[in-house]
Order: sequence, then C-alpha cells, then structure tokens
Amino acid sequence: MDPASSDSPDDNQTRERQRSASGCTDTDGDVHLRVICYDETVRKLDHYYGIVKRQLLQNQSISLGIFPSTSQDQQVGDVRTSIYCAASIWSLFQAYRRIDDDRGKAYELGQSCVKCMRGILTCWMRQCEHVENFKKGQNPKFALHAKFHLLTGEEVISSEEYGHLQIDIVSLYLLFLVQMITSGLQIIYTMDEVTFVQNLVYYVERAYRTPDFGMWERGSKYNNGTPELHASSIGLAKAALEAINGCNLFGEKGASWSVIFVDIDAHNRNRSIFETLLPRESSSKNVDVSLLCAISFPAFATHDQVLYTKTRNQIVSLLEGKHGFKRFHRDGYGTALEDNKRRFYDIAETKEFEKIECEWPLFFLFMIIEGMFKGNEEQVEQYKNKLKPLVKRDKWGDPVVPKYYYVHRDQLILERSDPGSQGRQPSTEGNPRNLFLWGQSVWVIASLLMDGLLHINELDIIRRHLPSYNRPRKGGRYSAFQRTRYMKEGTASDLVVQVVLIAESMRLQAMMATYGIQTQTPHEVEPVQIWPPRELVKVYQNLGVSEKLGLQGRPTRPIGALGTSKIYRVCGQTVLCYPLVFEVSDFYLSHDMALLIDDIKSELHFVGKYWRLSGRPTVCVLIREEHMRDIHFRELLDLLAQLKTGYCDGLKVRTGRLQNLISSSCIEHLDFMSTLDVDLDIKAFEQLQHASIGYQSLTDVPRAITYSEDSMSFKDMELQPTHEVINVLRSVSTLHGQTQLLGILLRREGPDYQIDGHPVGERVLALLSQASSLRYWRTVRECTALLSKEVESISPYITTVLVSGKQLTVGYGKDEVLLDRPVQPGGIHDLFYNASLQTHNVVQAVLQQEVVLYCGKLIATHTHLFNGILNIRVGWVIKAMTYYLHDVCHSKETVEGLAPSEVRRLLVKVLSLDEWAQQEKQAKKSCGCLWGGEGLRGQCQSPTQQFPNNQTKWGSSMATALQRRREVRLTPQQIRVIDGCLGRTPKRFYEKVFNILRKTPLGVRLCDQLLPQHPTISEMSSGELNFALTVQSLLNHIQHPEYRQIVVELFSVVATILERNPELKFLHVLNMDQIFKDAFKMFLKDHGREWTDDCSTFYNASHVVVSSYLARAVVNFMLTGDMRSEIEEGLTCKVS
Repeated sequence: MDPASSDSPDDNQTRERQRSASGCTDTDGDVHLRVICYDETVRKLDHYYGIVKRQLLQNQSISLGIFPSTSQDQQVGDVRTSIYCAASIWSLFQAYRRIDDDRGKAYELGQSCVKCMRGILTCWMRQCEHVENFKKGQNPKFALHAKFHLLTGEEVISSEEYGHLQIDIVSLYLLFLVQMITSGLQIIYTMDEVTFVQNLVYYVERAYRTPDFGMWERGSKYNNGTPELHASSIGLAKAALEAINGCNLFGEKGASWSVIFVDIDAHNRNRSIFETLLPRESSSKNVDVSLLCAISFPAFATHDQVLYTKTRNQIVSLLEGKHGFKRFHRDGYGTALEDNKRRFYDIAETKEFEKIECEWPLFFLFMIIEGMFKGNEEQVEQYKNKLKPLVKRDKWGDPVVPKYYYVHRDQLILERSDPGSQGRQPSTEGNPRNLFLWGQSVWVIASLLMDGLLHINELDIIRRHLPSYNRPRKGGRYSAFQRTRYMKEGTASDLVVQVVLIAESMRLQAMMATYGIQTQTPHEVEPVQIWPPRELVKVYQNLGVSEKLGLQGRPTRPIGALGTSKIYRVCGQTVLCYPLVFEVSDFYLSHDMALLIDDIKSELHFVGKYWRLSGRPTVCVLIREEHMRDIHFRELLDLLAQLKTGYCDGLKVRTGRLQNLISSSCIEHLDFMSTLDVDLDIKAFEQLQHASIGYQSLTDVPRAITYSEDSMSFKDMELQPTHEVINVLRSVSTLHGQTQLLGILLRREGPDYQIDGHPVGERVLALLSQASSLRYWRTVRECTALLSKEVESISPYITTVLVSGKQLTVGYGKDEVLLDRPVQPGGIHDLFYNASLQTHNVVQAVLQQEVVLYCGKLIATHTHLFNGILNIRVGWVIKAMTYYLHDVCHSKETVEGLAPSEVRRLLVKVLSLDEWAQQEKQAKKSCGCLWGGEGLRGQCQSPTQQFPNNQTKWGSSMATALQRRREVRLTPQQIRVIDGCLGRTPKRFYEKVFNILRKTPLGVRLCDQLLPQHPTISEMSSGELNFALTVQSLLNHIQHPEYRQIVVELFSVVATILERNPELKFLHVLNMDQIFKDAFKMFLKDHGREWTDDCSTFYNASHVVVSSYLARAVVNFMLTGDMRSEIEEGLTCKVS
C-alpha cells in the first residue's frame, strides 16, 4: 500500500497549504512562518484538548453534565466545581474558535459546556419552592443547594447537615452564564428558564444583608455553624448584577421579553457594603484569600485602585506561603489536627491550627491569571516558578494540581516555632488517582493564557476587567452600568443631575412663579405620567412570575432613589416616578418640612455620587400645597432658587421642562409588560383641581402656628376604673393630656372600644392628625407609638449600620435587644413594640426608630462621626442627647418634643462632640486665648453652626437655649457622660485589652462579670471584630456612663504599664472595680476629704489627673502580691 494513501485528510490539507505557500514569490518567508505558527497553535490546542478530555470531560455526569469535586467521587456533584469546569471547557472552546478547521472539537467543547450549565439550572429549577421562600426571608434552610446527586440531580444532603447558603455560587453561575451567552452559546431554551434566572437575580440581590457560609462552606472562622456576611459573596453578587443587567438570555436572536432586569438600588447597596467591608472578609476573618476571586478574576468587583491594592496586598502579605495561599488564619481544614469525624469545632479549637494552616496552590494559578489581566509579566513568571515544583504528573505526563499542602503531624511543633521552615505533604485530593477538578480547571485557563492561545478578552467577553467607561457600549433599549470616564472620588465630575419641578396645582404653580421658580403641573408634562414609586412596585411585581414554577416575581420592595431617577416606558406610556422622600406616609417624618429639605439635598447628592448608568439621572421634585403652610417654606424656596443656579452644594444640576430633559435621560423599557395580560390598576399622581370659590391664591392658605401647651401627667389614672378615665378625658382640652388618657383606654380596652360613639382607635387617629397639623411633635410621637406605626424601609438602614462593622442595640437596660445581623422587614414591629420598651416610655418605640434611621443615613455619608463607637446603643444615644440638651444647654425642651429635623441635628451635635470641641479649642488658641483649666475640650456652638449635609439652622427654641450657653465650656465630667453614653473608645483600645488578657491568666473582672483569658484569646485574635464586640459586651454591664469612660481610661493605663514593662504578668484576677475604688480613695485622701459614694469630683477631674491616680492604684495592686516576683527582685515598674 502506498504510504501516501494512508495520510489523513488533515495531513493532506496541511501539505496543500505548504505547496500553495511555496508557490508564492514575494512573501514566502512570512507565509511560511504563519503556517508554522498555525500548525504550532493547532498542536498546542490539541494538547490541551487531550488534557481536558482526560481530566475533566472524563468526569462529567453522563445525564446532567455536572462535575464532582474530585474524580473519585461518583455520587455527589459540586456546583462550584462544575461552574469552573464549564468555564475551563468554554475557555478552550474560545481558543479553538481562532482556527479555521478545528475538526469539530470547538462544537464538542461548546456543547459540553452548555450541558453542564443546563445541568446546574435543571437541578436548581427543581428547587423553585426554595427560591420563592428564600426571597421572602433569606432563611438558610431555603437556600439553593450547592451539591446534588451526580446522575439524578436529587438532593444529597440537607441544609441542616451542610451549609448550602453560598451566595457567591449563584452569583458565579450568573456571571459565567452571561459570558457564555455573549460568546454565542445557546444555554437558555425556554421562557420558563428565563423566568427562573430572573428569580435567581432576586435571590442574590440581597447578598448585602444575607449572612451565608461563604466560599469555604463553613460560615465563621470558628466553624460552629454560624453564617456571617462575607465580602467575597457580596462582591460576586455585585459583579453578577452588573453583568446580567439588560442581558438577553436568548442571545442576539432573543426577543424583548427574554431580557433580565436588575434593581439598581440593590446593586448599589451591594457595591457600597462590599467596599465598606474591604479589605476585611467578615466579622471573624480579617483577611481571606476568597477575596482574590472577588477583586480579580472572575468577578473584578471593584475598580477602586486604593481598595483593590490594599486588599490584594493584605492577602499576599498575610496568607501567601511556599506551597500556596492559606485560606484564612486559623483555618483547620485538612490539617493533621482536624477531626474529620466532627462537623463543627469545639470552643477555642481554632487556636490549635494557628501557623499550621494548609496552603492551596490553586491560588498561585489565580495570581497568574490576575497577572495576565494586568499585563504584569513579572508577576506571571514569579508565580509560574512558585507553582512548578508543586505540580505533579500522571501516567500521561499531564500536570496534576494538589488541593492543598499540609504540615505532617511530626513537624507541627517545629512549624509553629518557625513558620515556613518545614516541608509539607500534598493532600490525597489532587493526585493522579484522585484529581481536584477545581484546581485542574483553573490550571487549564491559566495555561491557555500563558501560552497565548487565549486572549483575556476572549476569557472576559463582557470586559469585566475594564472600568465601566472602557467597556464596549451597549446599544438597545435597556440601561447599562457604564459610567463616564472622568472620575473624581467615585463621582463623575461632569455628571449632571436633571431636576424636574412638579407643582401639585395650577395655583401653586402661579404662586411659585411669583418667586421666580418655574414649575410644571401634571397636566403640562402629559403624555408623560408622574407616578408614586409604589405604583412602579406593582409593575415590577409582574417580572419573573410563573404559576407553573410557583414563582411570584419581584418581592414588594420599595424602589430606591436610583430607581426613581430613570424614565420608564411601560405599555406605550412614558413614566417618571417621584422619590420615596415625597411620599406622604403614615409615619410623622413626612410632616417636617426642614427634614424634607435636608432629604432632598441628600437625595440629589446620593444620586450624583452613586449613579452608574448610561444617561443622566432625572429626579422629580414634588411641591405640594401643604408645603406653603409650613414655617420652613422660605428655606424650600431658597433650595429651589439654588437649583436654578445649576449647582446644589457643589453638585451640578439642571432644571427644566421634562419634555426637554427626556432625550438626555436614562430610559428603561419595561418590555416584559407587553406580553402580560394583567390589570395593574395604576393610580398616577393627579393634579389638584380647585373650584372658582375658595382661596383665590395660596396667600390665603393659613400658615402653621407655633403651638404650645402646659404639660400635665395623668399617670395616676392608670389605677382608676375606665368610666373615671372617660370622665376625665371629656374635661381635658390639652393634646398631651388627651393622648395619655386615650393611651390608657387603648391598652386596657382595645382600639374598638366606643367613647361617645367613636372607637378609641379613631380618636387617636384624629388626635394624631390634629397634632400633625399643629406640628406639636410630642403628641405626634405619642399617637404614632400608640398606633404601633413603623418607619418605612428602616431595615436597609439597620443593615448599613451592621455592615459598617458596628452593632446596634435597641431598648433599655436588661431588656436591650442586640442586633448583630440584618433584620427582616417583618421583624421590625416586634423589635420596637415590645413590652419592656412600651413600659419604659411609649414614645421610645418611635423615637428609637427615628434615631436608628438617622444613624443609618449618617454612617453611610459621614462615617467619621462614629469613630470609636462599636455598639450603637440607641437608648443610650438618646440619653446622651437628653443630657446635652438639659445639663449642658439647660433647655426645658424634651427630645421627644423636638421636630424630627432638630432631633437629627441634636444627634449630629452629640456624635461630633470631639470634632467641634477640638475646633473650638484651636480657635481659642489662634485668638491667643488660653483655656482656663485642664481637660476642658469644648463649649456650645453657635446655633447657626452648619452640620454635615449642609443642614439648615436649629429650631428657635433650641437656638435660644444654645445661644444662652454659648460661652459655657464642657467640663470633663460632661464629656465623659456623653462619650460614655455613646460607648466611644480611643484608638487601638481593643488591641490594648487583648494585650492585657495575654498577661492575665485568670482574666479581667468588671461589674461582677469575668472576661476570661481562655477561650477568649485562643478563639480570637487582637484585630478581630468579634473580640472587640466581646469587650463591648463586658463594658455594657456598666450603668453609669461616666464610670464606663473611667474604666476605658483605666484599661489604657494598665496596657501602657504592661507595654513598658513586658516582663510583668498578673497572677490573680485583674479587678477593675477594686482598682478604681483604690484610685478614688487616694484622690479623696490627697484632697483632704472623707470617703463618699459620690464620685462626681473624680469624674470631673481632668484626664491627666485621673490617669495619674489610676496608675498609682494599678501599681499598688501589683505590689500587694498580685504580680510576679520580678518586681520584688528589683525591677523598676515604668508608668510614665
């Protein structure tokens, strides 16, 4: 047989190319080089194709297409591993598309990838009921599963036995789904699947408030079954939401109803909280290598270079080893000491794993991929060389990446004493007989990039690695996350916020025109309709509905400030929604014009700072007739006049007719509504119509008057029979008096009890309406509390506080409720309307809600106000405000009697105590004036002091009180009371307490509570948030705020002494109360006074004086036998 006849068709084609090339005369060398390069490319691709076939596709489920975590596992499919395997196969598919004739390999790879992604989708779609329940409450037991039977797709392990709640897995799936669909793969086939994916978007939208088990499936570092908020999960969710917004799941041939929509406000909350958490991973993990997947490939969740660099450097410096990256500190997984038979660790067990954590070579691969995306050849070469000796080979010579390297049991002691000195053993997972498929899949991706077979733009089709302004522009009808290029501190410097002024009626429009303010009425903007935001919620509730799947669409969450800044096209109508701040709610905050003015400014600045979509935001400012009656109306006019100038406190704005602004607006087409046959019953905002009679102009509208009345307590009526209470009620004319009596009847008889033919509940409502019109805030708050009303959308603000690294406590004393995780909207009522809070003071139920709302808003924009405050105890914050008002300013007002805007400014005043006191001190020095006494840090500011957000001036009553006290400086005791109520601590305070515990084997005692050395320091680290919270819980047992601050100073003194005398160590319990008493006794003795329980003179002493007495008391405590004998042997104790 002729040898030539045995040549394959491929060989013939190759020779044909060579013959045709040899026939060329001018560019023979170039063409020949291209042929060689082409053949070399094919050879390399075929090499990787063989590896993928042998290592990955060999382990793909024949029925579902999903993958196990290791090749020996024939039962359990792992979703995370399956996604990375699909991504690896897809990356080779992308590489093969470069060549002309791939002999069908690209198609095979593409379909294998499709099968895997559809297999995951199939498994999850069987859990539609879980998705629907999870949307309502984010309960871990309703989480989508992360593991399924490899062949049948059935559940293999329950949520009680395993932490399935891993938000990052679902986000990762959505992210690669978009990448693959954009590359041309057809993964989604039916509208049922489109609907389910839309519900997956709802599933991850609340990642910012959902504690999960994270990438490592264990939750907190302690592995005790506790989920926590993970920055990596939130970052993946943020990236997935950006990627899938406006994506047509049917690809280029898809119709308008197969497009996915994302709530831009949910995205913004995820972005904000992700960036707030960085570089920390969670409360228990200061650093975690899982963040590498969030800030770099595959998510690229942040393009803030400062945050990115800080997080990356922390990961590299703290977690990198010779054999890979540790997952996090004190990670026991895979170590020789971990008991595989137990799911959870014992208390303080994580201490045993310190400095012997396993190292994962997988993350060297992620660093290589990151280097490729950054164009950093040095980094690529560095980690390539580090990885080379770690990779094993199988019988075909294919590389095998071990799962991790661990320290052998015989070398643990030596490794702990000198980390990195001992050799490590590879794990049994990740050897030639048992492949670690996650590692193998990432190795394929990294190798294709390094060999130049795959370009980064082919791996990242949607250009996640580029800042949004550098990504290809999306065309079409749907909004896209694409900012302008010119950025300044996170805000587009050339961004203009468009403002449309809508007047409620024609006569209001005419009246505003007399002030030079041009507005439009709802009739004048037609055919554009003005909608309340709640009507847009009704529309979105139809997105993602499927009776067949049992899915009810978008949860009834309010539309936020960013969502109401789009213009919508719905069923042929053009719609603009006004923001939530203009909604007239049942809660009383909407009746305070000064608060509304502040909120309008905040809204505009918020939109300007966080707008990330193409097109300009358009904000509708709604002006109502009732605004004209308010005493703050002049301030509203000032704001509107300021908007006319084109700037609002530095923000560029543009006012104009709505018709002229539409062309430059961000327009969202809600095309999914065109396929539905539903009656929405939309109630657009309607223009007020006035008869020819009545007020001829708004100058005739009665203005609000300043109402006041004498206060009288009717608390003794609690013991009187009902008929007596009713008789007194008939004779009382004051609003406050009627409120108290109606409250007694409401609690005793219920809201339906009749008085003179009217139910008690209706009487309270009528009283609330009357008090609201008179702006008599004390009665307004009391009636609101009696009717058990809640602030709308307070839950996100609670979450904002918590993810800022703070705790929140509501209530008083022993009945305080600690919030250390987000609260569902349904739980708000029981949180504030509990028996103990109502018994303490009925008004507290609403006043504490108010303060929580303000804290949530302030902490997002003015984080520095909360420096040193770890636990915001709302009841104590109100005490600080009350103390400042009464004891410092000597005002007769009560906090509950102030307008909401005044309460917020009083809160800012108290929170910024250190800040403004320091400013005044500097001002005194600059004037050549000396302070007349030690430790006097401040004085009451002028009532015209401007606070953050350019807030308006104080109310007249408070202004008068402040003016009277303008020259009175705060005493040390007053400062300690306020700081103690706020729970403020100095810098490095918790680190100092940790160092004290190291030197105190029997622990620290305070208020009969013991903070033990173990398991505290064996379970936690000094910089860990959970340790700081533990110390806070100890300090919270102190009931006197001045004493609390003295104890904080005492901790600092003890820490300083131990720091300067490192050889010292306490042998007995460190009794903080006893040391304080000894210091106070010395103080009294030196001042020639007898013993007294009144410590006010000591509390009022300067910081220097108090510290000196505390230091003497500590030394005496040491010298009474409570210290090691080194002191007695002649060592000097340094305290200065």
